[in-house]
Amino acid sequence: MQIIITGAAGFIGSNLAARLLNEGYSVVGIDNFSYGKHENLRFLLKHKNFSFIEGDLLHESVYEQLKGDVIIHLASQKIPRYSSASKTLQDNSRILSFIIDKCKKDNQRLLYASTSDIYGKNPDTPYHEESNIVLGPPTIKRWAYALSKIYGEQLIMANHQDFNLQFTIFRLFGSYGPNQNTTWWGGPQAVFIQNILEGKPLEIHGDGLQTRTFTYIDDTIEGIFHCLKDPRAQNEIFNIAGNPEEEISIISLAKKIWYQMKGLNSFPQIAFIPYTSFGNYEDVKKRVPCINKIMKFGYRPQWTLDKGLEKTIEWQISRNKYCRA
Repeated sequence: MQIIITGAAGFIGSNLAARLLNEGYSVVGIDNFSYGKHENLRFLLKHKNFSFIEGDLLHESVYEQLKGDVIIHLASQKIPRYSSASKTLQDNSRILSFIIDKCKKDNQRLLYASTSDIYGKNPDTPYHEESNIVLGPPTIKRWAYALSKIYGEQLIMANHQDFNLQFTIFRLFGSYGPNQNTTWWGGPQAVFIQNILEGKPLEIHGDGLQTRTFTYIDDTIEGIFHCLKDPRAQNEIFNIAGNPEEEISIISLAKKIWYQMKGLNSFPQIAFIPYTSFGNYEDVKKRVPCINKIMKFGYRPQWTLDKGLEKTIEWQISRNKYCRA
């Protein structure tokens, strides 16, 4: 089986490609390097069953080059914290429309990366796949990302109903680990590690009391692999997340990383950044998953937050040395 991965030079894409190659699949990756990194591909390009296309998915002509049985669509604009809401909305919807047309034309199955952000401000946690969606007002641009993914899920299911598009949708919760982007694009843990490496205080948006459940990349990839290989996952939606019992506040996460890197006797240096510094913004107070559905397919998160952060810190330190070399 040949698998197409969009965003293959990105964090999740590069890790997923490595796993699929190890499992005996052939992989075609595509990326335009707007957020992906060439360094994420350096080992993949040596593999005989990996081929790579540098191309922009906003250009319809590129899709003729994507030959395979399944498309795993990871490429996406994310929460427009420091960027444009219009780009998030337009790029995500346009690219997915092209991909759905491609899947229908070539009879390809679609695996679609959605997000825990679609649950929005729903106060009823943990979130399960049928939980209500509660978004903030359209005057707050942070909801553009969630809205683009909600639209994407609806568009996929409409095409399933009307044209028998075969799909699986997976909603990801706070993935982190090797190959992550080391800016806010990669999440708070990436920024905290980079802050410490650069001798800066820990940059916390808001008061840091908002809570999240994080997922080490190996667990994320295991969840996606279950969605790919198990026929019962066809035309279903799944949460993929770490252990819900490891919910943690952002300020506690920052301190945990500080102590792991600087020692328990050190005093965390923290800089609180108000949301007003990057426009009209609204955060989510709690994000806790229910993973009972995917656990019925044999998925179990294997990584604790402490162990995952330890490996991630090791990788980010080595990456800094590699980039300076």
